[in-house]
Amino acid sequence: MFKRVSGTKDILPEEISVWQRLEEISRNTFSLYNFKEIRPPLIEEAALFNRSLGETAEIVQKQMFLIDNKDETYALRPEATASIVRAYIENNLDKTNGFVKLYYIGPMFRLERPQKGRLRQFHHIGCEAIGSQDANLDVEIISLADNLLRNFSIENYKIRINSLGCESDKKKLVEILKTSLAEKLENLCPECTARFKNNPLRILDCKNDACKRIVSETNISENYLCQGCKEHFQKVKTGLDFLGINYEINPHLVRGLDYYTGTVFEISQKDLGAQDAIGAGGRYNNLTRELGGPQIGAIGFAFGVERLMLALKENIRIQGENPVYLITLGEPAKLEGLRILNELRKNGVACDTNYEDKSLKGAMRKANDLGARMVLIIGDNEIEKGTITLKDMGSGEQREVKAEKLINELITEIK
Repeated sequence: MFKRVSGTKDILPEEISVWQRLEEISRNTFSLYNFKEIRPPLIEEAALFNRSLGETAEIVQKQMFLIDNKDETYALRPEATASIVRAYIENNLDKTNGFVKLYYIGPMFRLERPQKGRLRQFHHIGCEAIGSQDANLDVEIISLADNLLRNFSIENYKIRINSLGCESDKKKLVEILKTSLAEKLENLCPECTARFKNNPLRILDCKNDACKRIVSETNISENYLCQGCKEHFQKVKTGLDFLGINYEINPHLVRGLDYYTGTVFEISQKDLGAQDAIGAGGRYNNLTRELGGPQIGAIGFAFGVERLMLALKENIRIQGENPVYLITLGEPAKLEGLRILNELRKNGVACDTNYEDKSLKGAMRKANDLGARMVLIIGDNEIEKGTITLKDMGSGEQREVKAEKLINELITEIK
């Protein structure tokens, strides 16, 4: 017997309604901000991620699913931003559209140890706004993330923000870290000892308790920011305050990918435990240039859908997908039932019936399990009288209606 690959998950029919509801809410919310959907491929040249995420990034070093094909190496995408920037450049969206707002919903892949809320195939809901360095765009993106969570009915989350500044500022920050951590190297985990040489900023993102404690004692202020970046970050904070969006400033927040510059943010939810991040994002003003495009500003974020599902706690209520269930008793009723189902569906009424030859009691139990709001019963007596028995599963009320009036009656009942 075959089993699913470790780190993957079957999304079963009883779960899919919540997934679809999340996607529906996302699409509706993104449309309010004039974002358009984009669907880049799942497979890209591995070099795209090596270039954009950074050779020393953990994703690149340990977590990419690679496919070797003669002289070319491909990767299943570990994240979507690089793919979307590649699509933006390759399809000349900078020339045809200029400033664009794009959103995406889909699977990502990382070869890491599976754990709660972190799978090898996982899903992101995210967006990218490419073509502007305006600080008000940062405010809009963070407010969009906040509104999405509210629309998902997720509570008790925190938004943390920081600024990494421009490339020159990031270099200053690296020097500050090196100076602060040089005498504490022996207390860092082996990975952070290596990061100290290759990419010190990644130490700030380490989840090791000892490293987190050392980092928390490191005095990092906004002094490494140039005047322009300080002013940009102040505008972001002013805008968020003006909109009444609650946030915390975390000077140790860097995010784990090399392409981030300027504003970065992370959203956590306390009920998820140690791995409490449900979404994150930030600016990447140099990425389009590094991938062969123009020098333009850009910002985006992504939510992990599996993390969102853990945080939901049944807050999204899903109405039954089969508001009408037809029970037929006897062969003539089955034939008449085909006509009734066909007419209902033509008129936009979702319905189903019993194909398992269950008894009336068993069929009623099935209708209840499916979440049916109304049950139709037709047997020899109903066929003879030209009627259909209609039962409201909520109130238990049962009555007969004329067959020719069924559609109007049902549409009125289930609205």
